[in-house]
Amino acid sequence: MKLAGCVYLLFILLSTNGQITAQDQESRPNILFIVTDDQQVGLLGIEGNLTAQTPHIDRIGQEGVIFKNAFVTTPLCSPSRASFLTGNYAHRHYVVNNDKLGLEVVSHTLLTWPRQLREAGYTTAFIGKWHMGLDDSRRPGYDRWFSFKGQGDYIDGVVNDEGTRTQTTGYMTGIINEQALSFLQNSPSEKPFAMIIAHKAVHWLLLPAERHEEMYSNFVFDSVAVTKEDTAGKPLLRRLVPRKKFYEYENVLPEPPESRRGRGRERSAVVGDQHRSLKSVDEGVGELFKALEEANQLDNTIIVYVSDNGMLMGEHGEFNMKRWAYDPVLRIPMLIRYPPLVTAGSVREQLVLNIDIAPTLLQLAGVTPLEPMDGETMVPLLKDSLAPGRNALLAEYFLEKVAPRVRPWQAVRTKRWKYIQYTESGIPAELYDLKNDPGEIINLVEEGRAQVTIDSLQQLMKGFL
Repeated sequence: MKLAGCVYLLFILLSTNGQITAQDQESRPNILFIVTDDQQVGLLGIEGNLTAQTPHIDRIGQEGVIFKNAFVTTPLCSPSRASFLTGNYAHRHYVVNNDKLGLEVVSHTLLTWPRQLREAGYTTAFIGKWHMGLDDSRRPGYDRWFSFKGQGDYIDGVVNDEGTRTQTTGYMTGIINEQALSFLQNSPSEKPFAMIIAHKAVHWLLLPAERHEEMYSNFVFDSVAVTKEDTAGKPLLRRLVPRKKFYEYENVLPEPPESRRGRGRERSAVVGDQHRSLKSVDEGVGELFKALEEANQLDNTIIVYVSDNGMLMGEHGEFNMKRWAYDPVLRIPMLIRYPPLVTAGSVREQLVLNIDIAPTLLQLAGVTPLEPMDGETMVPLLKDSLAPGRNALLAEYFLEKVAPRVRPWQAVRTKRWKYIQYTESGIPAELYDLKNDPGEIINLVEEGRAQVTIDSLQQLMKGFL
C-alpha cells in the first residue's frame, strides 16, 4: 500500500461511478473504526476532562477533527451498532432493540459497509463485541472474525475465534487490543484493510484491568443538581416499575451480567471505573498508532473513534442510564483522523449522526453504496469547516421487555428545538428550547404559544419517517 495522494483524493471525491481499477487498489486508504460501549461525552482529555488520562485517543482528534455535535439515532447498543454499519435508521435495518428474538438472523442479512468494501477488494476484520442477537458466529463480509456472545465478559471470557470457541484467560479489552494489533501487523500488504474494533468497555459492570486499579484513586464525581421543575415535566422519569427476574421475561434473550465482584456502586466508584476501564482502550489505541507508524501506513489510514451511545450520569435524576431521548444519551464522542483530508486540530460544531459514518467511509474508499442510505456523507465537513451540516435529526426507541420503565418514543431535534413524542397513548409529549434551555429542564409542551413549533416539528418527524 502507498500513501494516498492528492490525485487519488480528487478521484474519489469527484468520481461518478465509484469503480476501482487495479492501479487504484494499493492507494486506497485503510480504515480503522473503533467503537466503545456506553461512553458518554466528557470522559476524554480532548473533551476538556482535566482528570482523564487518554493521550492516545486524544491524539486522534488532536491530529484530526473532533465533532462536538455527534449523535446516535437510537441510544442502545444493538440498534446503534447496526446503524453505524448500515448507514440506516433502526426502523429501516430492523435491529430495533437488544432483546428481540431473531436479531441474530437479521444481523446476518445486513448490507454493511465492511461487506461492501470486502466485495471491492478490501481485507476486512471484526474484533470484539457484535451484540446483535446472542449468536457469536461470523457475519458476512469479514475475512477475520473474533467475537463473543452478547455482552461477553470482562474477565476470562469465552470467544469465537474463526469459528472455534475458546476459553480466554485475562482481561477482554486487552485481548481485543492484542487481536486487533495482530490483524494489523499480518494484514496482506497488497490490499487495503478495514478493521472494526468493537470494545465491551466502558459498559457496566465496569471491571478495569488489575494494573489500573490504583489509577484515579482519589477520584470524586460531582453529582448533578436536579430541580423539581426538571422532573415535573418528565412524568415517565417518576414512574416506579417493578423489575422482573431475568427468567420471568418471555420471548427475549436474557443476558444476566457477570458479577461486579464486590466493587462499589456509589457514583464516584462507578465513574472512576469508567475512567479505569477506558485506560485499557487508550493503551490499545497507542499500540495501533505505533504499528501504523512502523508500517508507514499511519497517514494512509482513516481512524474513527466513537461510542454506541451516551449516558445520563445524574442529569434529570437518572444515573448510569441510557434509552431516553435526552442529549446526554444521544450525544457521543466522535474523532476522525485522516491527514490527506482533515486539518489537524479541527473542530466541527455541525450536527452529524452515526448513520453518516457508512456513506462517508464508502466515499473515501471510492466505493458507491449498493443501496440508498439514510445517512449523509461527512466528506464535505471533513474538508471544510464552513460546509453546511444537518439541520435536524430523527431519534427513535422501540419497546424492550427488559426495560419496561422506558416507553417507545420518537424525537426530532433541530439546532434550537427538541420534540419527543411517545408512541403509546396517554403519555404526554415533551418540548425543549435548546437555545435557552440546553439542559432540557423545562418542558414547554403545554404552553399555548408552543403549538406552532410543535406542528412544525411533527411535520419534520413525518418527513423523516
